Amino acid sequence: MDRTRRHLFHRTTPQEQPPALPWIQDLTAFFEHCVRCSQCIDACETQIIVHGDGGFPQVDFHTGECTFCYQCAAACPEKLFLPETASPWNAKATVSAKCLAQQNVECRSCHDSCEPAAIQFRLQPGKVAQPQINPELCNGCGACVAGCPTQAITVCHQTQDVIQDAM
Repeated sequence: MDRTRRHLFHRTTPQEQPPALPWIQDLTAFFEHCVRCSQCIDACETQIIVHGDGGFPQVDFHTGECTFCYQCAAACPEKLFLPETASPWNAKATVSAKCLAQQNVECRSCHDSCEPAAIQFRLQPGKVAQPQINPELCNGCGACVAGCPTQAITVCHQTQDVIQDAM
C-alpha cells in the first residue's frame, strides 16, 4: 500500500497526519512490516493508540495524551521500534485559526494541560493573549489536543524547516 497517496482521500496533507506511534524506526518499514496484531493498542496505558487507515495502529490524541511509557514498543512482536533511550518522535503541536484566542475569546485550556509549559500566552494590544508554542519544549505528547474546545490543536510530524519557521 502506498501511504504517500492516502492523503488524497482525506483533507489533511501527509505532514498533518498524526504520528503513527512513538519510537518508530522508519515509517515505511513500519507500514511494510506491521502485522496489525493490536498488541500495541492493548498495551497503551492511556488508550490513545487506535486502529487507523488500513488497520494500522496510530495515535489519537482526542481522548488523552502519550505518557511515553514505551509499553507499545515493548509489546510489539516485530522489530519496528527504536530503543527507549532514543527520542520518541519529532512531533509537535500546532494551533490553527479555529483557536478561540485567535477569535478574540479568552481560552487557555491548552496551556493548562501542557505539562512541559511549551504553550505560553503572549499579550497582544487590543486582543486577548495569543498562544505561542515553543518547539524546543513541545514533546508532542498531545495533552493539549483533548482539552481544546474547538479542536484547533493538532500534533503532527514536523520537518526541520517547519520547526525553524516557528521560532
